[in-house]
Amino acid sequence: MGLEEQLRLLPDRPGCYLFKDASGRIIYVGKARNLKNRVRQYFQSSRNLTAKVLAMVGQIVEIEHIVTDTETEALVLESNLIKKHKPKYNIRLRDDKHYPYLRLTLTEQWPRLVVARSMKKDGSRYFGPYTSSQAMWETMKLARRLFPLRTCNDPSRYPRGCLQYHIGRCLGPCLPDFDRHREYAEAVRDLQAFLEGRTQEVLERLRARMEQAAERLEFERAAELRDQIRAIEKVTEKQKIIAHTMVDLDVIAYARLYDEAGVQVFFVRQGKLVGRDQFLMSGADEMTGGEILAAFIQQHYSQTDFVPKEILVSEDLPDADVIAEWLSAKRGSRVALRCPKRGEKRALVEMVAQNAQEAMTERRQQRELELAATEGVLRELQAYLDLPRLPHRIECFDVSHVQGAEVVASMVVFEGGRPKKSDYRRFKMKVDQNNDFANMAEAVGRRFRRGLAERAAQVEGRVRDLEEGRVAEGGAEYGGKFADFPDLLIIDGGKGQLSYARAVMRELGVDHIPTFGLAKENELLCTEDRPDWIELPRGSQALFLLQRIRDEAHRFAITYHRKLHRRASTHSRLDDVPGIGPKRKKALLQHFGSLKAIREASVEEVAQVPGITLELAERVKEALGGPMR
Repeated sequence: MGLEEQLRLLPDRPGCYLFKDASGRIIYVGKARNLKNRVRQYFQSSRNLTAKVLAMVGQIVEIEHIVTDTETEALVLESNLIKKHKPKYNIRLRDDKHYPYLRLTLTEQWPRLVVARSMKKDGSRYFGPYTSSQAMWETMKLARRLFPLRTCNDPSRYPRGCLQYHIGRCLGPCLPDFDRHREYAEAVRDLQAFLEGRTQEVLERLRARMEQAAERLEFERAAELRDQIRAIEKVTEKQKIIAHTMVDLDVIAYARLYDEAGVQVFFVRQGKLVGRDQFLMSGADEMTGGEILAAFIQQHYSQTDFVPKEILVSEDLPDADVIAEWLSAKRGSRVALRCPKRGEKRALVEMVAQNAQEAMTERRQQRELELAATEGVLRELQAYLDLPRLPHRIECFDVSHVQGAEVVASMVVFEGGRPKKSDYRRFKMKVDQNNDFANMAEAVGRRFRRGLAERAAQVEGRVRDLEEGRVAEGGAEYGGKFADFPDLLIIDGGKGQLSYARAVMRELGVDHIPTFGLAKENELLCTEDRPDWIELPRGSQALFLLQRIRDEAHRFAITYHRKLHRRASTHSRLDDVPGIGPKRKKALLQHFGSLKAIREASVEEVAQVPGITLELAERVKEALGGPMR
């Protein structure tokens, strides 16, 4: 079906649209109040489209759409689809999956505060993400000092109380005669409020409890509460007052750097600045400031539980009313989303914007220093090895096995002196398991055969683009990771491995790529063009870079080899039976206890296991042997 026909079939309804290229990959996800009108705008006139959007439109061959009941639902769906598919042309939060959270385990009998690497829908309360692990651990340390919740995984292991209990940092739910259930529940509630920045609320509750304890003549308990109040007051005294009303709000501003945007968020709770975070957004080139902030708000607040009553932004947002409606639904009460133009709040926004600009300036300077240092190392390496061009892309191959078993090879890639892990590849050897030289040749051959095939696909894609009137740039999308050839190829090994690798490269017509062997024993390099070994100066940055690349290839190969070895060590004859997957295998072993018991059972007895038909039972018995009846 052609694009014109696909456009004609779009409904006049709210929803999300997904643009796909010729390979079926989703390259952009968007939302719309009216799908037909919004999507048609991309194809009606190119005058108002940026170069980036034009390039994207030139690659679209299929349009998929999902209808929703409201525009707010479309906004939520768009955020989820972007996170799932990571489309090339959408602006996205970078590396959010690496940011840690603090997790309050509310579903456990005795909740505790722990570190989590991702959010799950498990009934826990998550705080974060924390872009600084140091800030996260400082918050954890403070919370554990102020609120005496358990820190152990299994309270039953400490019937006499753990160390934290004996030093007054835990109420001791592990004790058999523990009777402070109410106090523990109050500590959990206070910790949650404290981490949300509602310290004044916590202090008011603690003061009320202290007075009640004193009235009941529980002076020891009153003293504990007094000390807790003083500790919290000491912490909050250090927090800067930036609003003269007891208000909870987030203040968000951004600054640009190349195709990135740095978004700065200041967290104000009850009028005091309790923290700030810096986030990076990729794909921000040609996006307006409002579009950057809107994308950030959607993605950031979809990952966090707490939404403040008010959010201030440095620029007006597109679809601000829809975003505010979504935030309000998430919070459970009205959220004000504002771009202040004057007054105290405008000054606050400008202060955050200034911080964002300073952070990105620092990032630019750091990047320039790193680039200058890296280019110097690469030029040094180019001179030592007499390379025709700067080795921007370096690939390294390593083979790993134990006595010829589970032979694997790895290919690691460094670009600009840094690992490019998205281009790493692993190969399970298929030919000669006991010949290191042949294994290296197989890995190198498979890499370049795939690369040549992808380059051919690129050419075909460009020709098809030109014939169909699409943007020629789109042809590049038909290739894969192997289509980029290295400026320098390193073989982990000596002249034998190098010779076999070069032979297969000549056969494929890629022997123009400079290739060197790097011996482990003495860190010497060899190449076909020189009879003698090449020794780089000890302590040189060029040698250090090659060692780092070689060690990374070895690590990557060893990791894969161990994975295969573990899989082989847990392999059973049941794994070879068609129709028996992990669940049915588990059911059989749980029912009979061992393979021997299954072998001795009859077909009818095996068929009594849930999920096992009579036909499957016969297959199992044929594979394992033993009596059929």
